[in-house]
Amino acid sequence: MTGKRSEWDSNLTFILAMIGSAIGLGNIWRFPNVLYSNGGGSFMIPYIVSLFLLGISFVLVEYAVGFKFKTSLAKILYNIHNKLEPVAWFVLTIVFLITTYYICIVGWDLIYLALSFTKAWGSNPDLFFTQSVLHSTDSIRGIFTIVPTILVSIIIIWSVVWAIIRTNLNDGIGKVSRILLPILCIIVVIFVIYSLTLPGSYIGYTQIFNPDWSALANPNVWLAAFGQIVFSLSLGMAIALTYASYLPEGSKLVDNALIVAFSNSGFEVFNSIGIFSVLGFMAMTSGIPFNELVTEGTGLAFVVFPQAFNTMQTGSILGPIFFLCILFAGITSAIALLEGICYSISEKFDFSREKSATIVSIIGLLISTIFATASGSFILGIFDAFLNNFALLFAVLLECIIFGWIYDFDELINTLNENSRIKVGKLWKTVIRFILPICIAGLWIQGIFSSISQEDSATLAIRTILLAAIIVLPIILTKLPAGNEDYYEN
Repeated sequence: MTGKRSEWDSNLTFILAMIGSAIGLGNIWRFPNVLYSNGGGSFMIPYIVSLFLLGISFVLVEYAVGFKFKTSLAKILYNIHNKLEPVAWFVLTIVFLITTYYICIVGWDLIYLALSFTKAWGSNPDLFFTQSVLHSTDSIRGIFTIVPTILVSIIIIWSVVWAIIRTNLNDGIGKVSRILLPILCIIVVIFVIYSLTLPGSYIGYTQIFNPDWSALANPNVWLAAFGQIVFSLSLGMAIALTYASYLPEGSKLVDNALIVAFSNSGFEVFNSIGIFSVLGFMAMTSGIPFNELVTEGTGLAFVVFPQAFNTMQTGSILGPIFFLCILFAGITSAIALLEGICYSISEKFDFSREKSATIVSIIGLLISTIFATASGSFILGIFDAFLNNFALLFAVLLECIIFGWIYDFDELINTLNENSRIKVGKLWKTVIRFILPICIAGLWIQGIFSSISQEDSATLAIRTILLAAIIVLPIILTKLPAGNEDYYEN
């Protein structure tokens, strides 16, 4: 039997877990590039507007729904309408598939953490990353060639994540969040302070305070700001909803949501100062123009930064600090991504927390093995583009419609306002029903066009498999009979 419902042992534990879930790879390497590419300092205006108007608004929906129903996403949507359960499994399947490659990237970081003490990537980090680490090929035939070091690193990360999520809520996720998040914040402070002392750091950090006001007239900049908020706060991934379901009665939902949202945004802006400072140092010492150094994702973390560490006398110290930061952020986000599907499986099939975590982790590890092949990075790019730009945004759009139009929205307003010092009203209702769906639809259409432009036979085949998976698996999970005799009771 599933037993007594889990509950956070304190509000602080919940806040730390939520901040840990939000702070991930996107904060560290996505935000600096988005900021720089969309007007520099002026980007902060659409970013802040998006944070308040759209990001916090949807987080509040997830908080209210999770807190009110105090159960898993699958059972919540079934309770709202018995035909909506497949939507929950659709969302959770997408999030689970995202986690399978997310953990692979964290595995790459684990490799680089070990390499960073001796700068073992050599004088050409770009070539080292693609050939010595990834053994990368753009051909799908490389799927039959396993890369042992990546496979081992993936197994290690999955084992760590499994060990955390299988344990009860407060001894697992709660304890890890209480330990890792403060350490992560200390590491980032050290990283940023040291980065500011580097020669040429001003070339980088001044970019944040050097606005291009003409960018504000570009609608794509506003979409980029909203997109960053969606990915940074993990909107629609059922993380906030699941974590909020563990809150005790009397919790101040709106207050908590604001603390988490501001902490997450503060982290990525503060961290960007350090990232840009290192890039400024790199521009000055290498003579490479700053705009050529600012990139997104793995290129920034595993190529540009190792190049920078090569030119620093203290690179063997700053390098491990940087990669340790990514490791901790990756682990806290990975456990949050998996919690929603583990909870839904436990709730429906009456599995213990350990059993559901074990099943999910084994299946996840098997899928992640695909990314430990020579074609791994090629397939990972297809997974990321399809799942984030197409599937996840569509899932968020469905959630907006369900919670904004099908469910009695006034119930959510009452739930949020009951114990919170800060209240929400009709403006929030308007945002969720009209403004947010329009913005999500805009991002979704933009994502579809960007995906279509990268079509080839291998990409089309992988996308077709993914599309089949996110349609068929939710139907199967819905049709399977519940082991929990109370599951179908409202």
